[in-house]
Amino acid sequence: MNSIRLWDHPWVLSVTAAVLLALSYPPFDLAVLQIPAFLCLFRICTLCDTKRTVIFYAYPSFVLWNLLTTYWLMMATVAGGVAAILANAALMLIPLLLIRRFQQSDLNPILSSFFAATIWVSYEFLHHNWDLSWPWLTLGNAWSNLTGVIQYISVTGVLGVSFWVVLTSALFYTSIQYSENRNYLITAITVFLLFPLFSVISLITMNYAEDEAIHVTVVQPNSDSYKNYGGEPSLNALIDKLLRLSNEARTEETDLIIWPENAVDAGLRFNSPQLNSVRDSLQSWDATLITGVVLIEDYDDEEEIEDIPRRFADGSLYSVYNAALFFQPDKAAEIYRKARLVPIVERFPFVTYFQRLDVVNWFDWGTLVGYGLGREATLFSVDNHQTPALICYDSVFPGWVNQFAHNGAGFLTIITNDGWWGDSNGHVQHFSYARLRAIEQRMWVARSANNGISGIISPDGKIQKETEYWTETAFTSTIYNSDYKTFYNRFGDWLGYLSLISVIFGLMAVRVRK
Repeated sequence: MNSIRLWDHPWVLSVTAAVLLALSYPPFDLAVLQIPAFLCLFRICTLCDTKRTVIFYAYPSFVLWNLLTTYWLMMATVAGGVAAILANAALMLIPLLLIRRFQQSDLNPILSSFFAATIWVSYEFLHHNWDLSWPWLTLGNAWSNLTGVIQYISVTGVLGVSFWVVLTSALFYTSIQYSENRNYLITAITVFLLFPLFSVISLITMNYAEDEAIHVTVVQPNSDSYKNYGGEPSLNALIDKLLRLSNEARTEETDLIIWPENAVDAGLRFNSPQLNSVRDSLQSWDATLITGVVLIEDYDDEEEIEDIPRRFADGSLYSVYNAALFFQPDKAAEIYRKARLVPIVERFPFVTYFQRLDVVNWFDWGTLVGYGLGREATLFSVDNHQTPALICYDSVFPGWVNQFAHNGAGFLTIITNDGWWGDSNGHVQHFSYARLRAIEQRMWVARSANNGISGIISPDGKIQKETEYWTETAFTSTIYNSDYKTFYNRFGDWLGYLSLISVIFGLMAVRVRK
């Protein structure tokens, strides 16, 4: 009797769903709890007579889920973190209300379950591709440490895990509603087991061609993100520290040295003299270097400006980029400008559209824009092998990473600074998500994080090397270039597009039948 009453109590279902979803993400790694969590959400949709009532119970659940999983956002900026949590929770209501509409239709229950999965995947796919993007809570991300059961994402991308979770949940909920028909339960169990079985088969038959070895030295300087020059007395002292750590860990075979995001903690121009000592050391070591830097770019000609510029007091124009520099002996340095910027924190959302609407120039948008927006999937050549320098947030976007791989990357380099979040779950989750990118592309991943976790990940998603958090260290490891192209690499987010098309036809079918 108590269990029946709990199953019929919306507030109990609301809180239970939030707690289960929060426990599904790293560091807890109880991802299977997503299925009973969605059973609770579907039950709320059934119990509520109106959309307003669904929102009344579901919105607090989504807020609590976001808060428990990404509370660490507020450690960097309280206002930004609260805004992100409240806004993201509100957006999650849209797919839930659409799923409810299919639940109330007279479509076949199995078909309705399929549409529930495509609706949620469509929401996640669209959420990855606009100015308020926040892919952190993609359902598939929760499975990042359970690599044995998600190897199929080399075909589907991480959205394939989200599809499986919601489809399985919807089918189990259907089996509860129609308990007299055992076929629904059998279908639910079959789908629940089928995807992991395909993953095991993929793991056994995995084929990725490893090319030449690449020797990388990964530096974790453990600089304090909240102090000037990372807590060092000067920029020169910081650079000396980075060079010392690199020299202590590198070997004569080292091909690439990797420093983290914002490693050179100061706004510098491309030809800044502070970088000369870096070039001199690389010359003597005969090695290449990828490093994060805050890059200032001046404009001599307004026609060359692609973004909204800032303006100095003398009227000259410039932009500031969160960038990666690639240094090679006897060659000019190359630049990658970060393209996936954190909304509000790094860039004002929809700023280009607002500027166009501001025909009377009421606002100085250059002071509001934040970082300049990179647009090119730039690759760097290391001993004739291509790699990107994915900067922090870049690495959470499977579609963006896929562009680099599609352009010819043979291994993935990630540089990040997770120190803004302190010793929270944030840096643990971020490191885990890199394992997804390795499986999707069947590529080695070398990751340098300012305070940790730095490490090496193999193409099957296994961690080959990882550092302790908040530790000054550096290490050298061997990874391999790969020319193997996965199905996901060749066709990208095909599941996202297919889901969108399915939802459109599904809504048309529901409307016609109504």
